[in-house]
Amino acid sequence: MPELNIDGRALQVAPGTTVAAALSLAGDGCSRTSVTGQRRAPLCGMGICQECRVNIDGLRRLACQTLCREGMQVETRP
Repeated sequence: MPELNIDGRALQVAPGTTVAAALSLAGDGCSRTSVTGQRRAPLCGMGICQECRVNIDGLRRLACQTLCREGMQVETRP
């Protein structure tokens, strides 16, 4: 089972889990903070809406289209 880090918290997930699903398992399920300060969560689940953007290992990625892997660092807050 891969273990990743989400906003400083370790989380183990089943193989094949997307980062969006891991965000839901980790707590509030939110992937980012809007410019007005509101927490935002994935919406469409297929990469169209862009609401699931997160920093993964220092690069902006879509959480709904990215599979979790061992040691991955995910940041949802600026």
